[in-house]
Amino acid sequence: MTGTSTTTDMSTTLAGVRFPNPVFTASGCAAAGQELQQFFDVASLGGVVTKSIMLAARSGRATPRMAETPSGMLNSIGLQGPGIDAFLEKDLAWLHGKGARAVVSIAGGSVEDYATLASRLRGHDGIAMVEVNISCPNVESRGEVFACDPRAASAVVSAVRKNVAPGIPVFAKLSPDVTDIALIARSCVDAGADGLSLINTLLGMVIDTDTMRPKLAGVTGGLSGPAIRPVAVRCTWQVHQALPDVPILGMGGIRTGLDALELLLAGASAVSVGTTVFNDPTAPVRILRELQQALADRGIERLSDVVGLAHRPLDPPQPTVPTGPIGDLLPEEVEA
Repeated sequence: MTGTSTTTDMSTTLAGVRFPNPVFTASGCAAAGQELQQFFDVASLGGVVTKSIMLAARSGRATPRMAETPSGMLNSIGLQGPGIDAFLEKDLAWLHGKGARAVVSIAGGSVEDYATLASRLRGHDGIAMVEVNISCPNVESRGEVFACDPRAASAVVSAVRKNVAPGIPVFAKLSPDVTDIALIARSCVDAGADGLSLINTLLGMVIDTDTMRPKLAGVTGGLSGPAIRPVAVRCTWQVHQALPDVPILGMGGIRTGLDALELLLAGASAVSVGTTVFNDPTAPVRILRELQQALADRGIERLSDVVGLAHRPLDPPQPTVPTGPIGDLLPEEVEA
């Protein structure tokens, strides 16, 4: 089906907050949006998801900390950033001044870190949502990643929900490196998460066959890019199937409008665009245009109509009715 109208209503709602369209940036791929402003107006996006902010400034891990892979890349940045004070004074203020809807990603090494960060966000304008990056090592539990333990994930989400300003949705960002992602998702929702961000990077590794050593100084890193999109679709599908009323911000390898549509069909209400901005800084607005056209081509009037649509029951098979002389006979008149 081909159409020419692009009047599709592209607005979406996440945990009671309305956004003009469903395309966001992804945490870690565009800092706080200033790098992208020279290519397009960041306020034209549904939201800008900031790089994960920690309490103190961090220089990150040693280099090399990025490596290309087929259909993706590995990063081992180590949450480099300015810390919460500089973020609030400069980055968040800049986003608010531009009229952008900020989704502030926070990360910590302990439950108390997350609680403190959530409380520090109180009283600041321009925050549309808080995304809780729980794919961090828990320094109080032998470095186990919060997102891999339902109890640890629950504790972090509960602390953030208690300390963040009322009315600000809290989304937990989940790792795909678990046996049952729906179990982790449910523990976060039960602890007070208003929604879920799926998925974070997959843990990967690359070895240089010339030096015969790991390419990354940190040995392992997070795999992102088109290679992980089928995993993102699978995780989104499973979580939406288990928790159909919980809004999902989907991400993982989105390069085109059709990629975005696939995640929406799996159950996401909005999507984040990340790795592809490294070679196409205009990707978020291009993907938004392509998605809008794809919906119009399919006769979709409202974006919300496709969220989770792939979960609809299959149409029952219709009986085949013979045509011609035999089809005109009564069943008992047809010889075996």
